[in-house]
Formats: sequence, structure tokens, C-alpha cells
Amino acid sequence: MVRLAAFDMDGTLLLPDHRLGQQTLESLRALHARGISLTLATGRHRLEMDILREKMALPAWLITGNGTRIDDPQGRQIFARDLPPAVAEAVIHRHWNKTATLHIFNDRGWFTDRPDPALLAAHQLSGFHYQLCDLKTLPAHQVTKICFTDRHQPLCELKTQLEAALGEQVNICFSARDCLEVLPAHCHKGSALARLCEHLSISLAESMAFGDAMNDREMLAQAGQGFIMGNAMAQLKAALPHLPVLGHCGTQAVSHYLNHWLATPDLAYSPEC
Repeated sequence: MVRLAAFDMDGTLLLPDHRLGQQTLESLRALHARGISLTLATGRHRLEMDILREKMALPAWLITGNGTRIDDPQGRQIFARDLPPAVAEAVIHRHWNKTATLHIFNDRGWFTDRPDPALLAAHQLSGFHYQLCDLKTLPAHQVTKICFTDRHQPLCELKTQLEAALGEQVNICFSARDCLEVLPAHCHKGSALARLCEHLSISLAESMAFGDAMNDREMLAQAGQGFIMGNAMAQLKAALPHLPVLGHCGTQAVSHYLNHWLATPDLAYSPEC
């Protein structure tokens, strides 16, 4: 029996233009009507997700910042974890061999020192945007996560540098091919899902989860039923080869699956049907 459903946003629940399709919204409403707890699990900031949740008009739990924050449907925070200040200081101030743009997240918002209007396309629905500043002036003890954006290959090289320097003090993962994130150790969507299930007295076996990127790996692996998007990163499909692959987010494949599951849960599902 499924009692909780967790959804990544970009590349999974949202269309390629980062809008929520009407068919998907109707499927989420149908899940809620069945008494299933809805959870939006994303790398996006909790301030932005408050806006999107209100637009969706659904009482969803929020896992934001890739597991660094958990909020209930009324906006009350039930979990928070930041990077250790010494780690944040090292990442922000060290001269890494990189061409990437640095982004800092704390509870006040999203900060960077290089304007990149192309990044804002993903946030048109909410109007959420970065704030330009000298990143070295930000307090290191309030950093939720740090992101680097660049082409994939330079980010792979940077990931190797970061792992060598920081080791087990952090969790480093790709939230997209062009976005590398530095998170608190043992902090990811999977650990957040486990905390939320415990809070709700739901077993992980009673959850289902959907995702498309490496920051979804732990969540998909731990859920009772994990589903990978057809448009997912090749690394995710390789890491979890036993999980079923759905269709593309552009065809609202999550909705397609949920409609099948709600109507005929005992019948085999095919993304092509």
C-alpha cells in the first residue's frame, strides 16, 4: 500500500519549460483525494517552493535544497541542516581550478556574483531570482548549500577536486548535467524522505518516488517504489538499473503512470500504452 508519493520537480514533475502541466496537476489532486501524502522533493529553495505550492493549491510536504530543509504543508519547518561553517568557508574562499559560476544558498535566498539571465528561465513561474553580491561577504555559518554551474566536463573535473579536498565532510552530487552541488554530509533527498516518513509514521516501503538526476538517486533507491524518467541522466539509469523507466517529462509521463496506477494498480504498466 502506498501512503506517500515524492516527486522531483525539474525534469520529472514539470514540463521542459518548467511549467506544471494541467494533466499532472489533476493526477496529483487525485492522489491527494485517495489520502496519499504528497511530497515535492527538489533542489529549489524553500522560499520558491512556498510560492509554487500555493500556485498548485495542494497541501504538499516540501523537501527543499536537496534534503537540507523539510517543511509541513502549513509551512512549519521540521528539519534543517547547513554546511559546517569551516567547509562553507573553504569552498567559497579557496581558488579552485574552475570556470564555473558559484552560487550560495541560505535561508534569505540565492546569491551569486555573476549575472546569468539564462538561469532565470527555470524560475519564471515563481519569479524567484538570484541576488548579486560579493559572495565572500556572506556569513559562512548560514550556508545551506553551494552550487557550481558550468558545462558538464569541467564540473566533473571540479567534482574530483572538491572530493579530494573535502572528503566525507560533504555530499557532492549533480542536480543536472550543468549543476554540481555541495551539501552537508549525509544530506540528500533520500535521508530527508526517511526523516519525513518517520515523522508521519509511514514506512519507506509505503512510499513511491520519481526522479531524473543524480540528486534523486538515494530517494529512488530507498522508496518502496522508485521510478526513473525516460529523460533522466544516463548516470542515474546506470546507478539504478533495476528500477522501471517511465516516459519523458515533456509528455507528462508521471501523470500517465499515476493515472494507470490509480485506475488499475494490479496491471503491468508500459510507458508506450
